[in-house]
Order: sequence, then structure tokens, then C-alpha cells
Amino acid sequence: MSTAQLSVPPSEVARAPRENTSGWPLIDRFAYVMCWAVGIGLCVIAVAIVLYMFVKGISYLHVGMLFESPAPAQLQSQTGGFLDPIVGTLIVSTLGTLIAAPLGVAIAAWLTEYGRPAWLARAVESSVEIISGAPSVVLALFGLLIFAQSFLGFLSQTASNGAVYGRSFIAASAVMAVLGLPLIVGATREGLIQLPDRLREASYALGRTRATTIRRVLLPAIRPSIATGTVLCMGRIIGDTAIIRLLLGVSLTTQPVGGTPILGALRGTGSTLTSYVYENSPAGEGNAPQKAYAAAFILLMLILLLNGLVTWITNRGAKDEPSGRSGLSRALGALRFGGIEK
Repeated sequence: MSTAQLSVPPSEVARAPRENTSGWPLIDRFAYVMCWAVGIGLCVIAVAIVLYMFVKGISYLHVGMLFESPAPAQLQSQTGGFLDPIVGTLIVSTLGTLIAAPLGVAIAAWLTEYGRPAWLARAVESSVEIISGAPSVVLALFGLLIFAQSFLGFLSQTASNGAVYGRSFIAASAVMAVLGLPLIVGATREGLIQLPDRLREASYALGRTRATTIRRVLLPAIRPSIATGTVLCMGRIIGDTAIIRLLLGVSLTTQPVGGTPILGALRGTGSTLTSYVYENSPAGEGNAPQKAYAAAFILLMLILLLNGLVTWITNRGAKDEPSGRSGLSRALGALRFGGIEK
């Protein structure tokens, strides 16, 4: 009998019947019910948060808020919108991701494909784990200590007596990049580990170096994993507040430094949607809870959009081919037809 006759399409594989839990021990049935209860409870909480913010945000949001800068006033109708926080969110998330993405991919490739010297690789792995578990306020304090040094005064505002404030979009984005770095490293390493060794061996057999193999074969094969880690990093950056408060200042409007348009804005201070929500919440000093609800709604929609993008990227990578390894097939095709340069 041929191999083709023995193969069965995945859709026709017989599935085991669903097991009846009535015969389980009591402790197993209790654990099973608790798992269901916890899962359903988490779904209910998530849906409740989204619906609550949706109802509150829609009731106070109007289109003009998206194009108006914040303004100090006693009446909520005169406090403007949140254009500057939206721009600040885009600046910090974009700049932080641009810093974290190449560094994270490079660290993951080195740890997975080289890992030498071993003591240094272990130290880097431990450092990534420490950063992933460290509170963001600790990273913010460390970043403020670093960027307040005199030799880094060109990155932020400087007082008349020469003191460096250390608060700017550049400083906040750099520390945010450190915050999101473990997500990119973890996703990239997971993708590289899942690639079969025959892909590397085929590239080496054609005389390619390890560096060329990583750059032209392995990394293109795990583009969905890299994209997933990058989007998760961006979402982590958008949702943080402690780093923004300490390294970007408390001003709701953008305060550029110097006369250079782009560099002056990056060296200046400002706010993001998270800091805007905090300042206008009952815990802040803005005394504009209606604006806080509207901004929180925009922030939540942005986070949900990024989560949906992650799901779409993951599902697309899995559905391109039955095996879910379309990037691997492209890399093998490039090797087969000599499309990889040394």
C-alpha cells in the first residue's frame, strides 16, 4: 500500500469522543468546574470593562476633541480636547518601538543561534527576565537618573544653571523601549526555536555563513513572530503611565525645546493618553472626569485594535499553509533556487 493511500486529510481524522466527567474523582471534577468558572469570570470582567468604557466614552466624546489641544479652564466645555496627548502617544510608541524592535530581534538571534560565550548568554537571558518582571516605575527612576546626567543634556531641557531635567520624548521613548524589549525577544526566540535544523543545514551546505543564514533565511521565515512581538511591544508602551509621568513631565500640552521643529519637539515635554486620563480623573488635578472617560475610550479602542492585529497576524501565519509554515517554505524556495547571497 502506498504512502498516498495511507495519508488521511486532517479534516477526516477521527476524534476521540468527549470524555464524561461523571466518573472523575471529586477533586478533579471540582478543579474542572473551577477552571470553567475562572475562565468565564475573566471573560465577564473583560466584557464589562469594555462595555462600561464604551458607554461612558461615547456619551462624552465628540469629534472636536480629537483636533483640539488641552486648555486650562474651570468648565469642562472649555478645557479643549486631547490632540496633544494623541500626538504624544504616537511619538512615544513609534520611537520606542523603532528602538526596541531591531535590538530585540538582534538579541534573540544571538541568544538562539550563537549563545557564546555561555556565561554572557546566561547573563543576557537573566537580564531580559529581570526587565520583564521589573515594575515600570523602577525603570522610570533608573531612566531619570541616566538622562539627568550632564553629558546627556542635549537630549532634554536644561536649566539656566546648567542642571539637566532629563525629561523629554527621547528619554521616555528610550526607557519605554527597554520596557517592551522582552516581548520582542521572547516572540523572536520562540519563532527561531520552532524552525527545523534542516533549514540551517541546507543553507550551510550551500556555503552560506551563519550570519547570512540568520539574515536571509531564518528571520524572513519568522516574520509573523517578529510582527507579533513588535505589536505587543507597542501595546505595552501605549498602556504605561509611570514612565510617562517621570520622564515626560506633567504638562498636558506639548512643550518643545529650541527652535528646531522635529528635534525641539523630541527634546521637549508633553503627555500621552494615559497621563491625560490620570490628570483628568478624580485622582488627578485636572478636574475633568468627562474628558478622562472620553480619552480612556480612545485608549481602550487603540489597545483592542492592537490586540486584534496580533490575532490577525498569528492566524494569517497559521492559515497560509496547512502546516502553518509559509515563511519556512519561502526560505526553502530561496535556498533551492539560489536566491540567497553570501
